[in-house]
Amino acid sequence: MSASKEGGSKLVIVAALAANLGIAIAKFIAAGISGSSSMLTEGFHSVVDSLNQVLLLYGQHRGKKAPDEAHPFGYGRELYFWSFVVAILIFAVGAGVSIYEGYTHFIEPEPLQSPTINYVVLGIAFLMEGASWTIAMREFAAVKGDAGWWSAVHRSKDPAGFIILFEDSAALAGLAIAAVGVWASHYFADPRLDGIASIAIGSVLALVAVLLAREAKGLLIGEGADPAIVAKVRAIVDGNPAITSVAHVRTIHTAPDSIFVAISADFKDSVTMGEAESLIEGIEDQLRAAVPMLSSIYIRPEKRENAAVFQPAGTISTTSSSDSKRG
Repeated sequence: MSASKEGGSKLVIVAALAANLGIAIAKFIAAGISGSSSMLTEGFHSVVDSLNQVLLLYGQHRGKKAPDEAHPFGYGRELYFWSFVVAILIFAVGAGVSIYEGYTHFIEPEPLQSPTINYVVLGIAFLMEGASWTIAMREFAAVKGDAGWWSAVHRSKDPAGFIILFEDSAALAGLAIAAVGVWASHYFADPRLDGIASIAIGSVLALVAVLLAREAKGLLIGEGADPAIVAKVRAIVDGNPAITSVAHVRTIHTAPDSIFVAISADFKDSVTMGEAESLIEGIEDQLRAAVPMLSSIYIRPEKRENAAVFQPAGTISTTSSSDSKRG
């Protein structure tokens, strides 16, 4: 991740945190005055979101820790761990409390109070959440380029940006549902409708949590680099005249801005061990210059036929077009 992208990601988190802290206080005050279940649910929603943003900031901070003997590839994947924790919190606390509060309010509805304070708080919250959502949308749009939105989320290696975008989108949806719940409960003189709105908000949060957990899990387990990066690496190695073929290029993100790459390449038989060492150093310099995110590079001289034998199950053996250079 470049310095500008990292700064943008942090800006998105801080903006969301500031908005949610202020909104949570206002929502709890409104819920205490009006007795609205959906407003109370929205208050818990904002508290959970605030905690999530603190965890993401902590993950970013921990991820910058330098490599050491215990973690030779650094601590970058801590951000992926805390992102997964955030998804669990949204599901267990955000969605769980919302659905439970809605159910209890439906079973034991409270007397209706004036909805005016609820509408005022919801309006203010919508403006603040909308501002946070706009920042998150703008930053993510700048990063995703020409890719589709869902494709960009799936391919992103920096979970902070899309988690905040999902959270803010869920928050805006929750505010709209809460407003409908408050209005319907007063219009139809049935406070149980407010409880139903709370359950609906919890359902939205549960759906968002499942989607985020799925993406965070993939990053935590380990995802390869973008196919364009892999293709660039292969082209650089394959373009060296001393290389007859590239058996495989395997990558894994050790952080949003850090990639480990392992390359199996077949050198010409005439290349001596000493010459191979110099060639590998030169290729590594080329790769780092072309792809700065390559933090660790491992190039293994290996005969093409031997590399094919040890191809891991489930992968496709790829033979380079440079086979024509053989001989």
